[in-house]
Amino acid sequence: MQREMVFTDFILQHEGDDTARLLLSRGRYPGVDMDLAVNTIEVRRKLRTKVPEWYAVPSLRFPSRLSGEQCSSSETARYKAGMIDPCPPSKKAWRVADLTGGMGVDSWAFAGRAEAVLYNEMRPELAEAAAWNFKELGVKNITVQSREVMPGNVAAVLGDFGPDVIYLDPARRAEDGRKVFLIEDCRPDVLGILPELFTAARFVLLKLSPMADITMACRRLGHVREVHVVSADGECKELLLLLDREWEDGYTMTAYGSGRTLAWTPEEEAAAAVRLPDGVDAPFLFEPGKALLKAAAFNLPCSRYGLTKLGIHTHLYLATEIPGELRPFGKVYAVEEAVPLNNRSLKEMEKQYPRAEVTARNLPMTSETLRRKLGCTGGGEVHLFGVRIDRIDGSRENKILVTTPVRE
Repeated sequence: MQREMVFTDFILQHEGDDTARLLLSRGRYPGVDMDLAVNTIEVRRKLRTKVPEWYAVPSLRFPSRLSGEQCSSSETARYKAGMIDPCPPSKKAWRVADLTGGMGVDSWAFAGRAEAVLYNEMRPELAEAAAWNFKELGVKNITVQSREVMPGNVAAVLGDFGPDVIYLDPARRAEDGRKVFLIEDCRPDVLGILPELFTAARFVLLKLSPMADITMACRRLGHVREVHVVSADGECKELLLLLDREWEDGYTMTAYGSGRTLAWTPEEEAAAAVRLPDGVDAPFLFEPGKALLKAAAFNLPCSRYGLTKLGIHTHLYLATEIPGELRPFGKVYAVEEAVPLNNRSLKEMEKQYPRAEVTARNLPMTSETLRRKLGCTGGGEVHLFGVRIDRIDGSRENKILVTTPVRE
């Protein structure tokens, strides 16, 4: 117990120190595992805002900095737990097996709703730390083990646990450190063990790379019931697929952002008609966030909410009013003016808006190139959108929209 107190006190006393200097001064602290302490300090810095509930417990141990970078946030972990809470719908209590436990944040979130959780991590040092951390967090319904998950041994890994839901977040790095995106290149290979997973449980929740092709992944895996694109802090954080071995119909799409969800089907998006503008005469511009763009909900704002799209491939929308249901999934701007994009307007903009944010959409130039042409430096209240507009009469024009953010 004294040794644990020494380690915890060390973490608290040195959490603001330069970790490189701490490593060089390890000889001054013979009773402290300095490598573990430095990794713990650096992971805690990430957890301060990412998983504040864990940061609040200084006795937790984190042997891997990479696992701290890759772990779920409290928000995304609880979202996953909410996804599988009703699975199976006929039971009040359910059991979930997390076969790729990592640092354990997802298992911790599952444990808050499930009857029992099996945490399995293939790296023994992470499993050992997770067992300690769960105890320090006061979580008592998680069983910890460290077993390799590979084709032919899923039943052995699960033992007699009997899960209702199996969760996997395959490692997306090859042995040489390269990032990989294909399902079969991740570890474990979910395609290779999927029949075994479905033998053990009806439901499989799978986390894929945000870069993965949703349509291809659903086609290759089959039995996909739900697809969830989770965004936070303006970024697409997670792509989640809920598989149901008894499900043969199509899947629903759900975008999550700012505590809200928006759901539709691929069929609704495919059938949605594009509403093109007569001109730029609406007072508001809607810029969809990463979740809607990743989920390819390009025409949904037109069909469901009546917005006008600036161009077939220009994913910006005009409206007299942006519905409250849509606002959490993008940014809203007030349109101050729209001017033709030509050499004359570029010179005028340089004088009028020396400081502005700049975005190019569906133009033969990048946002950075347009910013240089405009001569703008970043900052200020104005946001200049250089866009190609497809008019309803079939004509096209390039314009600069001068906008200001609309804040709630």
